[in-house]
Amino acid sequence: MNATPQRTVRRARPLLGTLVEVGVCGAADDIAFAWCDAAFAAIAGVQRQLSRFDAASDVARFNAMAAGGWLDVQADTAVVLDAARQLFDGSGGAFDISLGSGGWRLHERRLHKLHDAAHIDLGGIGKGHAVDRAVQALRAAGAAGGWVNAGGDLRSFGAATVALQLRDERRGGVVEFGRLHDGAFATSHFGDGTRSQLSATSASTQAHVSVAAPSCLLADALTKVVAATTDANHPLLARSGARAWLH
Repeated sequence: MNATPQRTVRRARPLLGTLVEVGVCGAADDIAFAWCDAAFAAIAGVQRQLSRFDAASDVARFNAMAAGGWLDVQADTAVVLDAARQLFDGSGGAFDISLGSGGWRLHERRLHKLHDAAHIDLGGIGKGHAVDRAVQALRAAGAAGGWVNAGGDLRSFGAATVALQLRDERRGGVVEFGRLHDGAFATSHFGDGTRSQLSATSASTQAHVSVAAPSCLLADALTKVVAATTDANHPLLARSGARAWLH
C-alpha cells in the first residue's frame, strides 16, 4: 500500500485480530505520532465493546445473559447494532449478526435478549466501524489526510490516495487493483464466515469479494452480503452508495 508522493508517517499495532496500520500526511513526527496514538486508542475502545472474546464487552455480556435480560450498551455498540439491523432488513437476511439465532432487539441503547439461544457476533461489521472511528479521531486531532488499514478494511481521507493491492491466489504475490481517495474499501475471502453459494468450480476462479463504500462499516458488512448471495449487483449496494467486485 503506497500513499501519494508526500511526507507520510506510518505506524502499526496489533488490534482487532490483525495488524492495523495508520498513516498520516504532512505533519512533523511528534504531531503525527500523537495523531496515530489517538486513532489506535479509538480502535481499542471499539474492540473492548464489540469483541466476543472479551468477557467484559457488550457482546460477550449479551451472549452470556439468560432470556428476558436487558443490557445497557455503549454508544459504539448501539451504532453497530442499529446498522446491523438495517443491513439485515435490507439484504433479506443475508447479513445476520445472530448467525440464524435471532432473538435480539435494540431499544435506543438497551439491548433485549428474547431467548437463550440468541447470540451475536459483530466480526463482520465491527472492524469496519473501528476503522471509521479511527478516521474520526484523526480528523478531530487535526490530520488533513491519511488512512487506516485494518487487515484489508481500509479507509482514506483528505489529501491521501492509497493504492489498493489484492492477493493473487493463482500466481502468488499481490496485484494492484486501483486507487482509493476519500472513501472506504474492504475485501473478504469466500468462506470467511460467509454462506457462499458458489460452486467449487467458480470458487476456484472467484476467491474474493471487494466493496467500495462511503464508510468502512458499510464496506465491511456489504462484502458479507455479496459473498452470501454471490450478487455483485445486490440492490442494497446502490442504496448504500457502494460498488462490489467478484474476483
